Amino acid sequence: MYEPIRTPSVHSPADDADFPHRSREEELDIQLAGHLAALLAVTDELGLGAAGDRIAEQVARLRGAPPARHAALTDAAPAALHRRAHALAGRALVVAASRADTAVAILAAEAMDTHAAALAAPAAPTVLVGAP
Repeated sequence: MYEPIRTPSVHSPADDADFPHRSREEELDIQLAGHLAALLAVTDELGLGAAGDRIAEQVARLRGAPPARHAALTDAAPAALHRRAHALAGRALVVAASRADTAVAILAAEAMDTHAAALAAPAAPTVLVGAP
């Protein structure tokens, strides 16, 4: 009643493919290094040198080469930079936990705490010169 299938299905796995495959761990390393590199850029822009150095060490460990350090400023408000850094540290923490990388998980959690504290701190009052 039905004609038999003469060609292989497009849904069959391509086990003998000629392109390289990455393991789950390699993919997580790449993703984690990307999150940390973005966090490093924001950290450098905020002028947090010691924290940036610690992040750069972890990026170098994951990538096998030292990262490029952020040199340009975006003129973004410090609060916006702290929010961005907090979000990036959270993403790094999730990937580090999934990959069971304790060193990066601790680093990311500390970064989240630092940026959350910076956001919670009251802003310095604005003093207008010549105001009565």
